[in-house]
Amino acid sequence: MTATPSPIRIFEPDGRAVPYVDEGEGPSIVLVPGSRLNITYLGTLAHVLEEEGFRVTRIGFRGASRDGVTLHDLAQDVVDVMDHLGLGDAWVGGHSFGGAVARTVALDHDERIFGLLLLGVDGAQPATAEAARALDTLHAGADESAILAGMGELAGDGDAAVTWSILRQALDADVAALQQAALAATPESEWAVLEPTIPVLVIQGSDDRVTVPANGEALRAAAPALVSVSTLDGGGHFFPVTHPGETGVLIEDFLGWD
Repeated sequence: MTATPSPIRIFEPDGRAVPYVDEGEGPSIVLVPGSRLNITYLGTLAHVLEEEGFRVTRIGFRGASRDGVTLHDLAQDVVDVMDHLGLGDAWVGGHSFGGAVARTVALDHDERIFGLLLLGVDGAQPATAEAARALDTLHAGADESAILAGMGELAGDGDAAVTWSILRQALDADVAALQQAALAATPESEWAVLEPTIPVLVIQGSDDRVTVPANGEALRAAAPALVSVSTLDGGGHFFPVTHPGETGVLIEDFLGWD
């Protein structure tokens, strides 16, 4: 499933150059992309949610210098774009690395969010060796045949060629460098804990070999009153691309809005 690309706008104060796309009307959902990716690959999921009656705002990563940037700065970018758009409270979510940013928003700006949507959870259980190699091949811009050969480790039961055709437009080396610098500059204790008043929905792929399902289960075990987990059968690491319809339904059902 693909979606017609929407125009990307830039939030420019202080030279930060934060890209965003704002679509739809209704209750607000903010989505932050994953590791080494820009906001384009979340377009189909955003359109699914828009059709289900949500206002969906995809917020990417600043284009300014990465020197000294932390996850707190990236979380502030999210809130500043929300302010720019006149968004009050929202459900804030992220895929993979984007979840770390969303969790930092919850800790730094708990008054601005209804809850967290974590699309895959980074945690103590690492990616499998095979999936890590497939990711490295993908991000290194290797030969297309090599990327497609490893896509089975990343796409679950999704179509490898279609998944790659969407991801190839979203890969961004500048984003990768910024993310790595921000993560290294931020102690885990400042983003990996949960704000005790904010509910969390974890959506994960049953065949995700990068942000493996055990991490979502561990988060629920640590905070069962806050965390709910929904698992997509056959979903791999890139289930927001391969299973956007199913992901959208799980979000809509959890939020309880028609």
